Amino acid sequence: MNLVRFGVIADDFTGASDIASFFVKGGLSTVLYSGIPEMDEVPKAEVCVIALKTRTQDPNDAVDDSLEAIAWLKEQGAQQFYIKYCSTFDSTPEGNIGPICDAVMEELDVPYTILCPALPVNGRVVKNGCLYVNGVPLHESPMKDHPLTPMRDCDLVRLMDVQSRFPSVKMPGDLDKEEVNEWMTGIAAQHKDSPFYIVPDYEKEEDAEKLVELFGELKLITGGSGLAYPLAKMHKEQADADDFERSDSPALLLAGSCSEATRNQITEYQQSGGKTYFMDPLKLISGEESVEKIWNVISQNKEESILVYSSDTPEKVRDIQQKGKEEVAGRLEKATADLAELAVEAGFHRIIVAGGETSGAVAKRLGYNGYHIGDSISPGVPTMIPIEDNRIRMVFKSGNFGQSDFFLQALSLT
Repeated sequence: MNLVRFGVIADDFTGASDIASFFVKGGLSTVLYSGIPEMDEVPKAEVCVIALKTRTQDPNDAVDDSLEAIAWLKEQGAQQFYIKYCSTFDSTPEGNIGPICDAVMEELDVPYTILCPALPVNGRVVKNGCLYVNGVPLHESPMKDHPLTPMRDCDLVRLMDVQSRFPSVKMPGDLDKEEVNEWMTGIAAQHKDSPFYIVPDYEKEEDAEKLVELFGELKLITGGSGLAYPLAKMHKEQADADDFERSDSPALLLAGSCSEATRNQITEYQQSGGKTYFMDPLKLISGEESVEKIWNVISQNKEESILVYSSDTPEKVRDIQQKGKEEVAGRLEKATADLAELAVEAGFHRIIVAGGETSGAVAKRLGYNGYHIGDSISPGVPTMIPIEDNRIRMVFKSGNFGQSDFFLQALSLT
């Protein structure tokens, strides 16, 4: 049996590509699957990442899907497991992070694990057990207005208290290794009758090395992608990610995220002279707009890359959602996936997508079972090459990731 060092489940597709990119950067061969693979023979890799859709799923379904994925990874011989969730957590009381982590802890029979959402390279840090985004407490950052998971607190213990059946404990940030071991002995004695979570601080890139030294051998790790790179370096035996040439195909860029970062990226792309098209959600619902009309615009010049976006300000999104949150999201995701499918059929070999839900819809529609992970466009956003078709270059990014020139960078590097 192939030796799988790490089995990873991620709460959405962009989260999966995010953590996969850091494992590759650290030197471990990595494959990513959209959902639990059904294929008989799985490509050999040291890291298997499964992209689920558990971030906003019904909690019971999210737990069931996560346990099914963990079971599949155990069958592949995975030695350690990683639950990857958003680096800005999910602070709603109905959030799925707690239930999923609880269930997997019990399934793997581990006494404790860590909660580590930080990713300093993208501005996410944990200090005194509180999560900050670009120096601002989570609940005061633009994430407070997220249309699906509004962030109303920054304290990770309080966030978990309403989601989890198990206690969470903040680890003092000024302890050396020996002091941590003493502290852990005391905490374990206090919680000997129940699994528990440790919330360590993680403010700087170099903190990751310390955390991996302390917790890198745990059977289960939970968090963002911040620990993947040092974990990979610790276990690396032979490096080098697969080398894939750049494509000269035109690109279809699709943006469904309404995050401030993605809106800035759209603006910069427009200011650079890039061709764009606004997919109006209300017109799509009324029938005034359609996939056929948008595709006609795209196909008028198939040699030119174009960005199709539905991204808008939080205020306008709230107004639009009065038409029905699920209906609006469903229509937009279907339209975006339709366009991606038409583009690939027409010879667009580069598909670049911004937004977690949007990326998941596109990936599901295109139907590729798995991906090789190539070089990154920006931290946490790799180029992905379908195992079934090495001509295709795909980029899926979380709405909050990337600098303002992200779309331009993606075009230049894929």
